[in-house]
Order: sequence, then structure tokens, then C-alpha cells
Amino acid sequence: MAILISTPARIPVPGGKIIDEHVGLVATGDGHVSVARMIAPPGWSEPAQTPEFDEITLVLTGELLVETDDGDLLVVAGQSVVTHAGERVRYLVGSSGAEYVAICMPAFAPELVNREEE
Repeated sequence: MAILISTPARIPVPGGKIIDEHVGLVATGDGHVSVARMIAPPGWSEPAQTPEFDEITLVLTGELLVETDDGDLLVVAGQSVVTHAGERVRYLVGSSGAEYVAICMPAFAPELVNREEE
């Protein structure tokens, strides 16, 4: 049976970033996958992390800098990036901010992120 997600679950985070989860542990109780729309303000960044999930990030507007131990990737609107569980990664946005969709498998959960201290 099809399920309409008419209103995503807003997940509060510091730094002015907006996370609207459409599918996942918070929105639907699904632990297999999460799908969230992110809006990051200009200059936003977060600490490096080594998550226990794979993540597909599709940039809708702006640009996202993805720092990894293997090098940095600039992902612009219309492009996507895939990071894998156990890979150290850090996300930053440029001066125009960014809007993007993050798909995590298994679903995003705070205890699976493993963020580093700043």
C-alpha cells in the first residue's frame, strides 16, 4: 500500500541547518533507510564524522564540499556523492548555502554518526 508523507518530521540541529525527514526513524519508524531534505545556510559546516551508514547526497541548489581522507569533492547542484559506512567525512557549504537530499542506509540515527569533537 502506498503511503503519502504529507508533512516531514523536522529534526532540530544547531547551526541554522534545517533537516526535514520524510522517511526514517523519526518520521516513519523505518530503520532500513532515511530520506531527508536539508537546507544549510551560507558558511555552514559540521564536525568530521565516521558514520555507520552509507549516505547518498543529491545537491539541489548551491554547492557542498565533502572532505574525506582520500581528498575533497566539490558537489554542485545536479550532482551527487556517495559515502560509505566507516569512511571519515566532513560536510561544508559555500557562501550561497545549499539545499540537498540525504539518503542513509541504514537509517540515520544520532548514535550511528560518530561525530568528532570540534
